[in-house]
Amino acid sequence: MTRTGTGAPQHPAEHSATAAEPDGGMQRGLKNRHLQLIAIGGSIGTGLFLGSGKLISVSGPSIILVYLVIGFFVFFVMRALGELLLSNLHYKTFGDIAKDMLGPWAGFFVSWNYWFSWVIACVADIVAITAYVQWFNPNIPAWVPALVTAVVLTLLNLQPVKFFGETEFWFAIIKIVAILGLIAVGVILMATQFQSPDGTTASIANLWEHGGVFPMGLSGFVLGFQMGIFSFIGVELVGTAAAETENPRKNLPKAINSIVVRILIFYIGALAVIMAVTPWNEISPDESPFVATLATAGFGLAAVVIQLVVLTSAASSANSGLYSGTRMLFGLAKDGHAPAKFALTDANGVPKRSVFFTCVFLFAAIPLLFAGDGVIAAFTFVSSMCATLILFTWGSIVVSYIVYRRRHPDRHAASGFTMPLSRVAPWLVLAFFAFIAATLLYGDDTRPSILAAPVWFAILTVLWQVRKRRLIREGRPLTGVVPTVPHPLDRE
Repeated sequence: MTRTGTGAPQHPAEHSATAAEPDGGMQRGLKNRHLQLIAIGGSIGTGLFLGSGKLISVSGPSIILVYLVIGFFVFFVMRALGELLLSNLHYKTFGDIAKDMLGPWAGFFVSWNYWFSWVIACVADIVAITAYVQWFNPNIPAWVPALVTAVVLTLLNLQPVKFFGETEFWFAIIKIVAILGLIAVGVILMATQFQSPDGTTASIANLWEHGGVFPMGLSGFVLGFQMGIFSFIGVELVGTAAAETENPRKNLPKAINSIVVRILIFYIGALAVIMAVTPWNEISPDESPFVATLATAGFGLAAVVIQLVVLTSAASSANSGLYSGTRMLFGLAKDGHAPAKFALTDANGVPKRSVFFTCVFLFAAIPLLFAGDGVIAAFTFVSSMCATLILFTWGSIVVSYIVYRRRHPDRHAASGFTMPLSRVAPWLVLAFFAFIAATLLYGDDTRPSILAAPVWFAILTVLWQVRKRRLIREGRPLTGVVPTVPHPLDRE
């Protein structure tokens, strides 16, 4: 076992894990189809399938505009991330970008915060899976599906990255087919003016005939942004997966540019159809509107199928999040910002110790299910906490981009994938994030999460000071150096 300049140990098998990544230890085993479907699957998660029911009850049809606005700004975040990643293929994650552009402390904060946010998101997904399982049989104890899910997720993430890519590929296919099928069924119901058992006629007019587009007024529209932001958590997964992609210069732009189409189809299209078939004021906030819509329309078997799909979606989201979190922990260890043992990989390039350590926290979902007023209450708490933390992650990408554009105008000019409106858009995005933080503070059920955030960052500050002093005392660099020489993939 040898050590790098950052003090992170290298597994002997690392040197044979991949020829293209002599400094990495992980394999570039993801193909274009994997990255494209991971990008799609990452944007279709638990927030859309489960959380949209509560969002509709809070905002009514204006939730469509909420998703449009959030999607607009998230697209700019992703374009900034895309340009940054392609400016230097030695960047493995946005933690690498932060440390290179903002300093070692930023890499520490961003990486640990992102790891923690995905731990919380995975817990939210496990809570959602429990709700889905209990839909089939309420007598199943809540802890059983939570425990089984945590164990299965652990086993899945111990497999080579190529296996992860295949798993997410088929998970995403299932989600895409299900949503497109739901949209097709909804369009048919509207075309035939289908009437539900309670006499409601499926019509696009249902979007404005039950109190208007803004039935809850401006306050309801604003509150929609709270959990709406959680639905988009995961779009940045392509940034993490890019480090294990065979041809990032070709595949990453395709994945990022498809975000607009994904938002229009999977968010706007699906929710518009749902509220056209079932008026928004008849949709329960305590269940998935996707399932309820088909059940209301009399498609009992289809509702069961959709329930299985949304259960699969939550598992997919948790699987992706666990993958992303373990890779971030791996990067922290390589930089000396986490125990060196987390940088060890096996012969397949899998950071097993990072996986095991991260998976331990998934079992926190079990006591959480018994601590609140129900599954939806537990889901709301953890999802709003995750939304608070992801704002910091996305904000770090935008701030890093601002510094990058000022410090490396040559890279920006030479980039074939520049961020649109690159002078103005980053500042507009940061202002929007401040607005989101204010909405989280405004809502009664989301306020505790944002008030708890300063405590988390205070803990990170203390941990950084401890780690920094240890690195200085041992004569080690404060972080790993990001190479500036041409990447092997650029020399091919």
